[in-house]
Amino acid sequence: MQKDNSAPSTPTSARARHRRRSNEFPADESKTNGHLLLVNDHNKYRSMWIRACSSLWMLGFFLLVIYLGHLYVLAMVVIIQIFMARELFNLLRKAHEDKHLPGFRLLNWHFYFTAMLFVYGRILSHRLVNTVTSDKIFYRLVSRLIKYQMVICYFSYIAGFMWFILTLKKKMYKYQFGQFAWTHMILIVVFTQSAFTVANIFEGIFWFLLPASLIAVNDVAAYFFGFFFGKTPLIKISPKKTWEGFIGASVATTISAFVLANIYGSFQWLTCPRKDLSTGWLHCDPGPLFKPEYYPLLPWLPSTEIAILPVQWHALWLGLFASIIAPFGGFFASGFKRAFKIKDFGDSIPGHGGLTDRMDCQMVMAVFAYIYHQSFVVPQDYTVETIMSEILSSLTLEEQQILYMKLGQILQERMFGRN
Repeated sequence: MQKDNSAPSTPTSARARHRRRSNEFPADESKTNGHLLLVNDHNKYRSMWIRACSSLWMLGFFLLVIYLGHLYVLAMVVIIQIFMARELFNLLRKAHEDKHLPGFRLLNWHFYFTAMLFVYGRILSHRLVNTVTSDKIFYRLVSRLIKYQMVICYFSYIAGFMWFILTLKKKMYKYQFGQFAWTHMILIVVFTQSAFTVANIFEGIFWFLLPASLIAVNDVAAYFFGFFFGKTPLIKISPKKTWEGFIGASVATTISAFVLANIYGSFQWLTCPRKDLSTGWLHCDPGPLFKPEYYPLLPWLPSTEIAILPVQWHALWLGLFASIIAPFGGFFASGFKRAFKIKDFGDSIPGHGGLTDRMDCQMVMAVFAYIYHQSFVVPQDYTVETIMSEILSSLTLEEQQILYMKLGQILQERMFGRN
């Protein structure tokens, strides 16, 4: 009889194996797509119930944050991206190697918060100045910080770079440099989309809420159309996606874009841009995009008119992008997960996976929404508000006073010259 030389399994190793098994794809999952469709899933109603409950509490929390205003939406975005970074940092981490590298995880977060300071410092500097202009001391302090913000971020990054070099250990170079490259890749992915998202928020919550809503509508519609009608597999790297779900979701999302733009566009709280970091209620001129235009419903009956906001025509383009192109962000994430043989990026949301699993299409959509807004919605010429914002953020209080005096002299000379 042979003696079993295998070491007894400890509770820790058992838990690790269970956690690994729960997050990995079955070995035969990639062999065929047909049996993975939702219409053939015997546990689909239980899965749908869990997913629906999770979606409802996420929706409630999201609506509460939207009601609270721009600053709270910004805080929500920051928290989401921190959890996304955490999930992505853990993806390629190896516990055995990390034991021999004390402080290596802390280094990852050092790079992360340095990037956060740089990105958000550039985006929020003007609004921060507008918030503290009434206080002379704070104004000078903030102006100094903004002036030297790039220098602070650069030397903070250099400090992390030197820290990394000093922690290099023999026989672990490959792992350490792999983690270094992975960290920078995460920073690019996370902060690229979050920078555009934050910019959209301060242009008006409308330009954040509508794209995010369209991705949610497309996701839900694709799930339900695939759930009840899905028969034809769409793409191999995401075997549960079907043509029926994709087409049905495209139609539903485009229609929803037109309707939601009309609903959101009627609230000044959503359409007004925020020029500072205060939390008060906003009142502004809605602008021509959010003023209804009337079209005859029947050409032979002019009295039957329908009111349409001009922004609804822009919303159709956002809807088309959200339904046709943005899902490829999800396909990319699916292929990425299959490459690393994991089912989800995390397990923080029951029925959905991790936050990164929910944000894959949102990342693509946020960038497009910003580019579309800046290219086709925002006037390309200078406005008084733009120039005032630049003056307040770039000049000191003394320089602003000098500018005021010189501008007054110029205006007086022109007025006297006309007389």
